[in-house]
Amino acid sequence: MKKCISLILTALVLTQCQRPLKEDEHLVENLMRRRPEAFQEILDHKEKYEVQIIYTQIDRDERNQPAFESFYFNTDSSRYFYPASTVKMPVAFLALEKLNELGTDGLDRYSTFLTDSAWSGQTAVFEDSTAENGLPSVAHYIKKIFVVSDNDAYNRLYEFLGQQYINQKLHDKGFENLRIIHRLSIPLSLEENQHTNPVRFYHGNSPVYAQPMVKSAADYQPTAQILKGRAHVNHRDSLIQQPFDFTYKNFIALEELHLMLREVIFPGKKPAFDLAQADYDFLYQYMSQLPRETTWPDYDQKEYYDAYCKYLMFGDDRNIPDHIRIFNKIGQAYGYLIDNAYIVDFQNNVEFLLSAVIHVNDNETYNDGNYEYETIGYPFMKELGSAVYDYELTRKRSNIPDLSKFKLAYDK
Repeated sequence: MKKCISLILTALVLTQCQRPLKEDEHLVENLMRRRPEAFQEILDHKEKYEVQIIYTQIDRDERNQPAFESFYFNTDSSRYFYPASTVKMPVAFLALEKLNELGTDGLDRYSTFLTDSAWSGQTAVFEDSTAENGLPSVAHYIKKIFVVSDNDAYNRLYEFLGQQYINQKLHDKGFENLRIIHRLSIPLSLEENQHTNPVRFYHGNSPVYAQPMVKSAADYQPTAQILKGRAHVNHRDSLIQQPFDFTYKNFIALEELHLMLREVIFPGKKPAFDLAQADYDFLYQYMSQLPRETTWPDYDQKEYYDAYCKYLMFGDDRNIPDHIRIFNKIGQAYGYLIDNAYIVDFQNNVEFLLSAVIHVNDNETYNDGNYEYETIGYPFMKELGSAVYDYELTRKRSNIPDLSKFKLAYDK
């Protein structure tokens, strides 16, 4: 399992210093066994909870260049889990890359981005009341994706990119074990999700780019049907005593998510994504910015608390200490909780990458809203992040990392 990652992404990982993976390491499991009150139930029923974990240690050389060593628990890239909002992360990366590829004068992430409607299920967007100027843009959509995991923002970027563009681009980069094939929170057909809206961009009042409606010509469906659970609630709120069909849902293997994040946090000489330094700086800000630090929109802190989109180390805590920053993307749906994070402690000069997924659906019924997020999911994420963090506090390093590039200015 661990060796296959370097095979899939050889062209990418060779651009950075990568230590050999140790097949006999059980570090993650051992860290959990030190806290039986938090993890014994998970360890005893890891298949029921579909837990997968990847923990990457980071060591710097004298020039502050990173080397990585990864440890795994129960990872299986062939096991399906619903990735929920984690699909927004690569779509955000690709949206910035596409703007760079287009290379059109006056077109950038702040350009006015208007979405038209030309097919069944499509809706138009010509304004955005949450933006300071009242107008939609790629920048504002990405900001909302990372700060509060906004679904509509993701949908608009999906429409700008197109289904085939998203999947082909990621496959070409070596991220092959994935499919991103639908919008979120909108019950559309396969054909409706293949069609993506016409879009227009403006610099001031001047048009700078127009893209017609696009239809994907490729088929990204899995070869085998994916059925889970014993029952589900359908779109008419009726309980159906049959498994829920995930065959036509999005999917990204945890290893892919983990490596995508690493490639953006630590871009090598041949980076996976074609981004300018200003793009990286922009991403770092909003991947780590908290809702209370955000203007336009000014989020209600009672609803959008610090850990609203920061599960690892903090679960559903109200507050996160100022000296800790988490650059991440979470997902939550159908009983799945996922977090994919780069965690930094400026006070203690600690940094590490940690990705995890857990499934909490005890009654094996989907769409009924009855999931054990509060009792099992959030506590697991909090304890897992804390266990790894506490270990990192004691881990010896040859060189103290210079983390200054991740000390950022936020909206407020």
